Amino acid sequence: MVYRFTVISNEVEDFVREIKIDAEATFYDLHKMILSSCHYADDQLTSFFICNENWEQKQEVLLEDMGTSRADEDIYLMKKTKLDELLEEEKQHLVYVFDPVGNRMLFIELTEISFGQPQEQPVCCRKHGEAPQQTQNIEELFGKDASLPNEELNEEFYGSEGFNDEEFDTEGFEISER
Repeated sequence: MVYRFTVISNEVEDFVREIKIDAEATFYDLHKMILSSCHYADDQLTSFFICNENWEQKQEVLLEDMGTSRADEDIYLMKKTKLDELLEEEKQHLVYVFDPVGNRMLFIELTEISFGQPQEQPVCCRKHGEAPQQTQNIEELFGKDASLPNEELNEEFYGSEGFNDEEFDTEGFEISER
């Protein structure tokens, strides 16, 4: 089986990528094709989310296991998870979080499943428009006042300069003499 995905952005109106990839390829193979088609560097902790028809994120497919998942959750890693394990029908939705700091993503739909010849290598079969910028700088994320000048990092920012021994409560701490 061959999957054809349509990739769009909510940031750039005329951005479209169509990718054909074998159904038995991994999410990592799709990840690499998206990076290549958008001319993105491979330096972000990206992830996919399988979504319902309303684009609500359900199952996450991680680039790397950071050990933050709960024990009762299944962990899916891009390199170990084949596309056909989690995607089975046309019109399924995914999001690809390409900028985790800014929580920016691309929206993906499985637009066609075709049977017949396998797709040896993933291919970007349609490329229209420029991809959104891969990352945003701090000013774009938080506004121009994102960085405080050093003179503003004073006593009011950090608290009082003085330390009062009488205010320190030692209860609950084991303090031993060596």
